[in-house]
Amino acid sequence: MRLVSRKWTVLLGLLALLALTTTACDPGGDTYKIGVMESVTGPGETYGTVAVQAKQLAVDEINEAGGINGRMLELIIEDSKCNAQDAITAYNKLTDVDGVKIILGTSCSGAMLGAAPLAEADGVILFSGLATNPDIATAGDYIFRTSMSDALLGVDTGNVLWADGVRRLATITETTDYAEGVRRTSVAQFEKRGGQVVAEERYASDVTDFRSQLTKLLSANPDALHIAAQSEFSGGTIIKQVRELGYTGPIYSDVVPIGTTALEIAGDAATGVKAITADLDPANAKAQEVLASFKARYDYVTLPWYLGSAYDDVYITAECLKQTEDDQDADGFRDCLYDITWSGAIGDSYSFDENGEVVGLANVVVEILPTAQRTEDNHGYKVLGPAPTG
Repeated sequence: MRLVSRKWTVLLGLLALLALTTTACDPGGDTYKIGVMESVTGPGETYGTVAVQAKQLAVDEINEAGGINGRMLELIIEDSKCNAQDAITAYNKLTDVDGVKIILGTSCSGAMLGAAPLAEADGVILFSGLATNPDIATAGDYIFRTSMSDALLGVDTGNVLWADGVRRLATITETTDYAEGVRRTSVAQFEKRGGQVVAEERYASDVTDFRSQLTKLLSANPDALHIAAQSEFSGGTIIKQVRELGYTGPIYSDVVPIGTTALEIAGDAATGVKAITADLDPANAKAQEVLASFKARYDYVTLPWYLGSAYDDVYITAECLKQTEDDQDADGFRDCLYDITWSGAIGDSYSFDENGEVVGLANVVVEILPTAQRTEDNHGYKVLGPAPTG
């Protein structure tokens, strides 16, 4: 299984940004210009980079096939750095300087929630494939996402914990909007089922040693540990360090601590970790085609569902531009998204509800395999099945 180090991921991100600033356009400059805000640096660096690269892959496919009604698609990239302030800076640059009315992104929930009020006030589309905080659902009429809300993730996680016999839970959570949303919704469902949170710890995104906090959690003698991490680096490190402290009980998480970089850091310690996450269906031919194309181009694959979600967003964007024929028509684009039903890498026949929330997709439960069994094809885990509903 080829793993991606932090240094290599940063390099990939920088190369992606350079490539995107020189995207091939038609000779007359008659292009559809779309903004992109992803976390190419910061805590969301790994999946932000994947999102940028997946979008570039989709754009190049569209342009090589003749574009959109004969016009090329051009991406203008800004780094939102996984936080609200930098997302606002990126948003202002894209709208005030570049004049875009349609923005794909952001990677992180905090960045999305920071920029969303501006987009809503300005009538600018903000369309994310990765941000999941439940509050995004009420962010406005111009805010959409193909990523599923943490409200659903929390229900699924709480049900899995209860079904697995967990009654006393300890949690460790990164202090970001995304991670807090994961924890809040998961704990709410777990407690609704009758479970008890016996210890909880939070940490800032720049923390690298979690042993003191983990020791406190373990002293409460929990049945299981739940990790809500914004970055793969912290998620993988927590798993590694808690096993080094002698903890042998079950660990639960979401998608971030099971990414390629997180598994590289955690090594054998990650074996048996369960995560509740969206996953690409092996029977979905489009999903497998996208993964193969991404691997052929970039020579790695990580966080496949996020990759597919970012890819689908570009093709959905292209379809709506075919209808509006105007990258400045945010209202027409919004109406297209409300009406569209799409089949792509992340699922068949999904759509958006009155809040711009994706419907028609579901999470699964996965379990991390021993290191000797982790491959590029299985992404290091096996799918156990859908989360229990009751």
